[in-house]
Amino acid sequence: MTTSGTRKVAAITGASSGIGSVYAERFAARGYDLILIARRGERLAALSGQLSAVYGVEVEVISADLTKEADLVRVAGSLADSAALRVVVNNAGNSRLAPLADTSAAESASMIALNIVALTRLTEAVLPSFLSQKDGLIINIASVLSLHALPTSAIYSGTKGYVLNFSRGLQQELAGTGVRLQVVLPGTTATELWDLSGVPLASLNKAKIMSAEDMVDAALAGLDNHEDVTLPSVADASLWDAYDAARSKLFLATQTGKPAPRYAKS
Repeated sequence: MTTSGTRKVAAITGASSGIGSVYAERFAARGYDLILIARRGERLAALSGQLSAVYGVEVEVISADLTKEADLVRVAGSLADSAALRVVVNNAGNSRLAPLADTSAAESASMIALNIVALTRLTEAVLPSFLSQKDGLIINIASVLSLHALPTSAIYSGTKGYVLNFSRGLQQELAGTGVRLQVVLPGTTATELWDLSGVPLASLNKAKIMSAEDMVDAALAGLDNHEDVTLPSVADASLWDAYDAARSKLFLATQTGKPAPRYAKS
């Protein structure tokens, strides 16, 4: 990709609709050239033309199915070779909300491949360049179901729990390097993912649904405020602090070589 002057590049996966397309528009508005990645090439082409016309940015479109190894390797190579790349938004995700017994092996594998494997591999692909330049931003889109599981979300919650823990560990590795990582935990957001998940958006409580535009704008406000973890729908930020402190306290309590007294033989 040939960029205009010294303009930086932002790459967004799952960019053809919903949260991904809003991130694309917002980063174009911030002056970034774009690499847009998704399965639906025709939608990417339409979005590319729109953003180029409105913001004067250069846009590269990569049509790829990140659950397929060949496509994932191709995209990872493209991002690794982009010297101007400074932002990666790992947004692409897949959801099937159903009991595990009613979820096919292929559906489970697809969630794991996209929500875990692709996110990890693309992060690995860009890290060497980001670290060498001491500059870069990774935004990982997790979910409030990173923190909770429903009778229909065992696989999905498991994959998003991985995204949260992977991101938190990597944030500690990146401390002091000039590379930032923000993990975003959206609540119920109005995207096509719901209808594809088997739970139609129309069946949900409208009062609890956030627009993709509001979600992304809140996440970017959190980014600008230097948040490592952003929960766009949570008004009381101290709830996260309390949760994280309790998690740390619980982990520290595990650091003993003796069984807890309640497990002692009577």
